Amino acid sequence: TALPAGFTLKAGRFFSSIGYLNDQHAHSWDFVDNPLVYQAFLGGQYGDDGVQIKWVAPTDLFVELGAEIGRGRIADTDGKNKNGSAAGSLYAHLGGDVGLSNSWRAGLSYLHISPNDRQSDSLDNAGQYVTNTFNGTDRLWIADFVWKWAPNGNSNYTNFKLQGEYMHRDESGTLDYNGTLPGDYQADQSGWYVQGVYQFMPYWRTALRYDRLDGGSVNYGSNNPFLLTNSYNPQRVSMMLDYSPSEFSRIRLQLAQDKSRD
Repeated sequence: TALPAGFTLKAGRFFSSIGYLNDQHAHSWDFVDNPLVYQAFLGGQYGDDGVQIKWVAPTDLFVELGAEIGRGRIADTDGKNKNGSAAGSLYAHLGGDVGLSNSWRAGLSYLHISPNDRQSDSLDNAGQYVTNTFNGTDRLWIADFVWKWAPNGNSNYTNFKLQGEYMHRDESGTLDYNGTLPGDYQADQSGWYVQGVYQFMPYWRTALRYDRLDGGSVNYGSNNPFLLTNSYNPQRVSMMLDYSPSEFSRIRLQLAQDKSRD
């Protein structure tokens, strides 16, 4: 709830406000699914148990600063199951108007996670599926931008939105190969997406999205002889057309050329 001097405080279970898309609920997404980089780095969408504080500056330029601490429930991990926090984030968002018809927002975010027994499936060098377990440190940087256009600020009839996010992740710690052989682990990876959404008449919208992951560099330490390193970079192109006859209903057709798996 509102506190003095532009502060707000939130505690409990909530979606983090890092980036642009993460704290939006699924019913407000422009596509049926989140971008690949969200699925790979945030387990689809990052929600946690914790505390969040935000401050909005009393200026004509929109300035928002925020910080969060939490258990670290991310990408199929339970987070820290004792006193203290396993996750922390900082972010800053700036925005404003350009004339009567345009507005923008840009932001930078940093998320620090300490995963506890995070499991992932992969192929080993023998072509067998194995389950690996990671413990260590996960650092994620996010840059986001959105530009909105509506004639004279009236978005009821026609409008356009261009948005994109870039994420860079650095991980270090130990990886247990198939739950039996621990070894040092280091990964440096990134991903991004850009999308445009156009409402060409009341109730009707169309959109195009391109998203891509960069496998970067991965070092399994003593487990390098057992695990594959893959230079494949996943990508996907998605198109959608939707019709929203009311505030409570939407019909959407979505088509994708999906090259997210080698």
